[in-house]
Amino acid sequence: MKNIAAKLSALGLSAAMVVAGVFIAPHENNTTDPAKLAVHADPIGIPTACYGSVKPGMVVGQQNTEDECAEMFAADLQEHDRQLRQAVKVELSEPEYVAYLSFHYNVGAANFRSSTLLKHLNAGKRIDACIELTHACSEKRGTCKGWIYAGDEPWPGLITRRADERDLCLKGALTYEN
Repeated sequence: MKNIAAKLSALGLSAAMVVAGVFIAPHENNTTDPAKLAVHADPIGIPTACYGSVKPGMVVGQQNTEDECAEMFAADLQEHDRQLRQAVKVELSEPEYVAYLSFHYNVGAANFRSSTLLKHLNAGKRIDACIELTHACSEKRGTCKGWIYAGDEPWPGLITRRADERDLCLKGALTYEN
């Protein structure tokens, strides 16, 4: 992922956003294989390109270069950063920021804004907020397994991603608290 770090940095992203991008990229797409850079259907059928980019008008099979993917990723990161900063009312450590930007990038602004995680975070309950990543409860599903579903199925990649986000988040929350 060194290549994506250099590309994001060259596109003018802040150091924290580059760190977040390097964390997010392998969870979204762990290869530069041209087939994986093309627009493809995600696990629930949404046309998605490169590093999780979703834009109106994307057509499955549409090809993208590595540079086009980096540009889309940078623009997506900037938009998610803006939305995250609007929703979060407390200062974040860098690890918390990276974890929450990754989560926001994956679940979207509306889900983030309505989450118990954000309520805990803005109330200063940093540890509780981090734990929500893997232990959020769902009345619909009757479980407390966190944000790990793609459609109605638990998705292995999301299980790993949420655990990675939680661990990074807790590291930052504990550092911030001490």
